[in-house]
Amino acid sequence: MHEARLWRKAKDNRVECYLCSFHCNIAEGKLGICGVRENQGGILYSLNYGKLVAQNIDPVEKKPLFHFQPGSYSYSISTVGCNFRCLHCQNYEISQMPRDRKAIAGTEVPCASVVRDAIGSGCKSISYTYTEPTIFFEYAKDCSELARKENLKNIFVTNGYMTKECLNELKGLLDAANVDVKGFREDFYKKVCGAKLGPVLESIEYMLMLKIWVEVTTLVIPGHNDSEEELRDIARWICKTDKKMPWHISAFYPAYKMRDVPPTPRSIIDRAREIGISEGLRYVYTGNVPGDAGESTYCYNCKKLLVKRFGFDVRANHIKDSKCPYCDSLIDGMWQ
Repeated sequence: MHEARLWRKAKDNRVECYLCSFHCNIAEGKLGICGVRENQGGILYSLNYGKLVAQNIDPVEKKPLFHFQPGSYSYSISTVGCNFRCLHCQNYEISQMPRDRKAIAGTEVPCASVVRDAIGSGCKSISYTYTEPTIFFEYAKDCSELARKENLKNIFVTNGYMTKECLNELKGLLDAANVDVKGFREDFYKKVCGAKLGPVLESIEYMLMLKIWVEVTTLVIPGHNDSEEELRDIARWICKTDKKMPWHISAFYPAYKMRDVPPTPRSIIDRAREIGISEGLRYVYTGNVPGDAGESTYCYNCKKLLVKRFGFDVRANHIKDSKCPYCDSLIDGMWQ
């Protein structure tokens, strides 16, 4: 049991949680929509604090982050729970456990142990990932504070539904984030994710204002968010917001409650990348299609190959002092 942050008392012994954009008003003895924050006696508690269900050493490219410490490893951790209910979730066994199985599993791991293991394994960062890090925010923040003292970077892989208050708490601690823009239609977010699009876009804009490095991922699902019009709308929004922000376009594979939906054709992924480039984005990547040319980084100015990748493996990196060695253009990101 760990008292939560970012909540206030309400009438009739209820509490108002303002950690994420659902702003749950929770009656005594009840849970928030995430399933891991409970009102007990008029106090909001985090039920998953420090209860890890995953601890792995991943290439940072797996997040995916292609412009942040490329070729390095990130110590990746997760608890159960999520504030979304995505029908296509690939980690549904742990993200939806509090809903589907009414359980909160995990092994108690102190923050100091996470940081020690990250350092001992040679990782350059800690990633809060696999499920939604916002819903284990208290633990992530405590780990981040210790990580910062040891010169480790902190990364969120997130659906972007946190509030500004949450991001303000992470100011100076969170270095990078990969944010899912799952589609660009409110009906898609409502039907497939149980959420809204607007707060996600607002979070990305606020992260950029806080000087957090942001990369965006869109999982393209046939028949749901794969129209050229919708993909172009996403690309235009990214370009308008910050054309330096990388866009990762990933292929869908059947999972969870969308096992009847076919995998994304490679032709659609490649077309989406063409759309992103045509709309003025500097960096557009393809995911879940190993060997595709869109996995690598090219100079937006001279078009020369700068970082050669295969899957999550960096085969060659020609960037020097954050610049293209061929035309001296500044290549955005953290390349050290």
